[in-house]
Amino acid sequence: MSQRSQIQTLEGTFTIVDGARFAIVASRFNSFVVEPLVEGAVDALLRHGARPENLQIIKVPGSWEIPFACQQVARRGDVAAIIAVGAVIRGATPHFDHVASQASKGISQVSLDTGIPIANGVLTTDTIEQAVERAGTKAGNKGYDAAMVAIEMVALGRVLRG
Repeated sequence: MSQRSQIQTLEGTFTIVDGARFAIVASRFNSFVVEPLVEGAVDALLRHGARPENLQIIKVPGSWEIPFACQQVARRGDVAAIIAVGAVIRGATPHFDHVASQASKGISQVSLDTGIPIANGVLTTDTIEQAVERAGTKAGNKGYDAAMVAIEMVALGRVLRG
């Protein structure tokens, strides 16, 4: 028997446990990009067994506000996971760097502080074209991908807790 075959591997699946609730926290800013991300996330959740009544979409003004809303939802304790979606598109000022960095840090911190998986589907792109590509055209739909991460992390959390 090889050493590799003796190593235990734990991972999540893409099956939603009946009754699991999910929240999607979405920015209204750059809605032409964000709405397809929300649609992708909802599609992934429904395709993998989530029930519509167990999904909630929470809208915030922009990506900067996403961590706060995620924190409030996570503190309620009634969701298995949160999917954060938004779009921060580089402009001519350093504003992009501040918003992108703090949104990402905040999402990560809330997840670690609360123990609720939060999938980061906030796009940070250099151009509008790149954002559109990642919202359902050439580069797939990152909202769908983020929902898949959320599903897998909920399942992995159950495995790790035993």
